[in-house]
Amino acid sequence: MIYIETKEIAKSYGIKNLFQDLSFTICQGDKIALVAGNGSGKSTLMKILAGKETPDKGQIITNKEVKVLFFEQDTLFIQNQTAEDFLLDFNHPKTDALKLYQKAMENMDLMEEAITQMEKHEAWNLESEMKQILDQLHLPNLSAKMDNLSGGQVKRLGLAKLLLHILLENGHFLLILDEPTNHLDTQMVEWLEGYINQQRVTLLMVTHDRIFLDQTCQTIWEMDGGKLHIHKGDYAQYLMNKSNRLDSLESTIDKAKNLYRKELDWMRRQPKARTTKSKSRIDAFFETQSTATQNIDNKKVQLDMQMTRLGGKILELSAVNKSYGSDLKILENITYTFQKGDRIGIIGKNGVGKSTFLNIIQGLEKIDSGTREVGETVAFGYYTQKGLVLPTTEKRVLEYVKDIAEFFPLSNGKMLSASQFLKRFLFNDDIQFQWISKLSGGEKKRLHLLSVLFKNPNFLILDEPTNDLDLPTLSILEDFLLEYQGCLLIVSHDRYFMNRMIDRLFVFKGNGEIQNFVGTYDEYREWEKIAPTIQSIKQNPKNEKTKHTNSLSKKISHKEKTEKEKIEKELPEFQEKLHKILQSLESESSYEKIDLAGKEMAKINEKIEQLEMRWLELSELVE
Repeated sequence: MIYIETKEIAKSYGIKNLFQDLSFTICQGDKIALVAGNGSGKSTLMKILAGKETPDKGQIITNKEVKVLFFEQDTLFIQNQTAEDFLLDFNHPKTDALKLYQKAMENMDLMEEAITQMEKHEAWNLESEMKQILDQLHLPNLSAKMDNLSGGQVKRLGLAKLLLHILLENGHFLLILDEPTNHLDTQMVEWLEGYINQQRVTLLMVTHDRIFLDQTCQTIWEMDGGKLHIHKGDYAQYLMNKSNRLDSLESTIDKAKNLYRKELDWMRRQPKARTTKSKSRIDAFFETQSTATQNIDNKKVQLDMQMTRLGGKILELSAVNKSYGSDLKILENITYTFQKGDRIGIIGKNGVGKSTFLNIIQGLEKIDSGTREVGETVAFGYYTQKGLVLPTTEKRVLEYVKDIAEFFPLSNGKMLSASQFLKRFLFNDDIQFQWISKLSGGEKKRLHLLSVLFKNPNFLILDEPTNDLDLPTLSILEDFLLEYQGCLLIVSHDRYFMNRMIDRLFVFKGNGEIQNFVGTYDEYREWEKIAPTIQSIKQNPKNEKTKHTNSLSKKISHKEKTEKEKIEKELPEFQEKLHKILQSLESESSYEKIDLAGKEMAKINEKIEQLEMRWLELSELVE
């Protein structure tokens, strides 16, 4: 069943063409991720499909049986509206019954009628589903005013409202999501993956979260140069397809350039009076010219940067404590000495103090007790969630960057100009001379990121850098960071990004506790699965173990005790092998080697699982 069909639609803003002659269909059951650079028209296309904007030309045919549900970047609400009123603002019998029931909880005179309406419209399930959604998105307080909520809470309420809408729609609907994982922690994102897959929706989505993309979508639509390229499969398959397409295009352009030089010489020698045959050749010349002058935006950022030297002392935290009042403990007795090359990820639920920790590291916020010592050579670079601080007077993009520095130093002694650096981050000549106020939201985010990196810091702090950045920019950022030699500290809920960038985690547990885990995010999650069992066995005293073991329990033999000790030595070795394979894959592009590495990892994981199970069996024996 076709939900939406477009025929040669186009959209421009002034002289900027976003896309032209786009023709496609969205059918029932499709799950599509839309990928493109900032400012290329992703959000505009979604608004057109949702009926919020119209194309300049072309035709859109939406099936009359289909309802389009659109989750936008900005959540709109009425001033002084409560969270509950916002959430249940539907013209639907089930929500009307639920609102009456909520009133009846405060006025028992309404309870009989409320229960009647709840049963009549079968709204009890809606109430339990709503509670589940609110709990998973950490939104328990519905009496709060929308004006008093944080941006993240408003965004999550908007998402909760959309998910409720899905429950109310019995017919066909198309779900259009614009960056749904922004302001969600990892547990929320994983829950949302399962929820969307369980609902079996028809989906068109823009997301920077590549694991979320792989878990929820089967097709990737790539918008490039105003055209649409369709890729079946996951994100890795899309990257392979795109690389092959660009290689083919580059070869075509090279051939066209050779032909163009010959034809240009012929054009210059032609007399004014031309035959029909020569006119045909002239038309072909202009087609060749169009191909030969194409620019392929496929440059990798290879910035072998000359970073400001880090001294022997970088940053030392010793017995640091930080609280807000008596109820909110952020840090308790935290000690850590940062080393050159540290690549640390910070994870934890919202509100446990991650951003406060970043401010303390930079000296932007005072500690209650303990010491913080910073080396003389440390130069912090801080990418914040607040975004770009606009200059007091209007500036053009290039002018803004030049105010930071004229050049960026490379390790070979050469320099990149501000304009060249901007191009590496996808700001072409036209955009460089635009006023900053005219940039799209995503382009401002990219400029903010660029301005932090251009200052050439040797201690780089990134607070949710993947939020609102498009996938091409994320790829550029990752390439930059993989070559970065300074200290790197990242707060992010993006699992793919964290796995590539970090080799240590600070896990904020809440109530001032921070766990220091050596390894990637995926390795931490694997460890997290078995840690409670192992920890409980290790902490259980021998007399307690004996006390709770029944008379049929077997006593451990010398051979079994030796086997257990051997397993305890082997497990870290296998984990280290797995870690090294994962590291080697970061720069590997050969499909054959990736395939072999994947098979080897599967064998190692199987061996680790066998050893863990055997260790648990041996741990149950009485010593």
